[in-house]
Amino acid sequence: MILHHWGDIEYTKARKRMQEVHTAACNDGENHLILCSHPTVFTIGSGTKESFEVPTIRTDRGGSITCHSAGQQLFYFCFDAIEPARFYQKVLRAFEHFFLQYLEGVYYDKEHPGFYIQNRKIASLGFRYVNGVSLHGVALNVDVDLALHSKVPPCNLEGIVPTSLHHEGVYLHHNRVNKAVIEAIKEHFNESV
Repeated sequence: MILHHWGDIEYTKARKRMQEVHTAACNDGENHLILCSHPTVFTIGSGTKESFEVPTIRTDRGGSITCHSAGQQLFYFCFDAIEPARFYQKVLRAFEHFFLQYLEGVYYDKEHPGFYIQNRKIASLGFRYVNGVSLHGVALNVDVDLALHSKVPPCNLEGIVPTSLHHEGVYLHHNRVNKAVIEAIKEHFNESV
């Protein structure tokens, strides 16, 4: 697995660079994991028809509206996904492993893809698959401005509010979060770095 640490990067620039990494993954047969964060932006998935009161950027991932901001960690996967369902299950198991270590009560909702604690959404998932390789990934709220993220309900779901690791009492530095998630991904994809 090849790691790409991009730090804080504007969403459209990251999307362009992710396409370049995706092309590399299609050619080199390696799995590439991108770690980054974005300045404040609301993105909407390709199948979303709603309009919103906040400025949005349309993207080609699945899912509805997602807020990205400082304090959120992005894990973008350009991984072998010849079998998308199997790939997706490995992603879920990796993040379930992470949450089992640090935060009880987190569950995955298949109907509204994401990780939740009761009615509070802590992580969003959205993927696309091109030429047997995945694009996009998982947005994990580590220590975000919940007032900002509440401007639109997560994924536009009624009765759902955003939360974060810090809001739930888990005070992990971003570096520790990244390390733990990378280890979980390596384990569930049988990868080495």
